[in-house]
Amino acid sequence: MAKTIEKLLGNNLKWAAQKREESPEYFEGLSKGQQPLALLIGCSDSRVSPSVILGSDLGEIFTHRNIANVVSHTDLNLLSVMQYAIEVLSVEHIIVKGHYGCGGVKAALEDQAIGLIDNWLANIKDVIELYKPELDRIEDPHERFDRLVEINVMAQIQNIKHSSVYRKAMREGRKVQLHGWVYDFRTGLIKVLTAE
Repeated sequence: MAKTIEKLLGNNLKWAAQKREESPEYFEGLSKGQQPLALLIGCSDSRVSPSVILGSDLGEIFTHRNIANVVSHTDLNLLSVMQYAIEVLSVEHIIVKGHYGCGGVKAALEDQAIGLIDNWLANIKDVIELYKPELDRIEDPHERFDRLVEINVMAQIQNIKHSSVYRKAMREGRKVQLHGWVYDFRTGLIKVLTAE
């Protein structure tokens, strides 16, 4: 385990040195604050790092990640992040980004009993129940799984619209556009589902 931590800290030293070499004022600029382009709500999966797959630099994306990119009205952490992003950082774009092959979505679809996470995945099971007729018409299990990933992203967009934070922003006339995306490991590309 110590080797893992040593590797990570060594990577940090190399990265910081490279950034200082490329731009001596890089860290000074970061220390002055942030003006992100968007808030991204994504999955915690280690293979979908937003800044890596979007080619963005530090400070460009304000990020909240959880299992299966769920927007729950009882998640005060997420709601606080959203409120801060909208009211303090003045972001004008909120992106919900899922990904094909999501373990959380798969566990919900297969109704696996895992433990504590089952309570979190109940949010997705509600989505499955709501879209059961559509999902049942898809015979291929891989296509059904992919479709549920997409439906889940769209359901989370709807959850944002119903949140007190978003509704307050709309009442105040703030410009906040919602985007639903799905990342595809097979191609490295993002599929745009919606922009509202």
